[in-house]
Amino acid sequence: MQENEKEILLQRIEDALGAVRPHLRVDGGDVELVDVTDDMHVKIRWMGMCESCAMSGMTLRAGIAEAIKGKIPEIVGVEAVNG
Repeated sequence: MQENEKEILLQRIEDALGAVRPHLRVDGGDVELVDVTDDMHVKIRWMGMCESCAMSGMTLRAGIAEAIKGKIPEIVGVEAVNG
């Protein structure tokens, strides 16, 4: 993936995350976009209350991944990373 293509893709992912961030922030959490790999996997990092939330796995699948894949169907998967 060329650098300009990646920048456009990262912006599209940020736009998709913008739809779920208000719901996360209500409970004191947030999510940060870390990267998107060449094989179209998105890496995110939980922030705030989301870091220790027992429901973060469900939020990842039902909220974050669905929001991203709904707007960017070429994304293969979404995973949370630490650090």
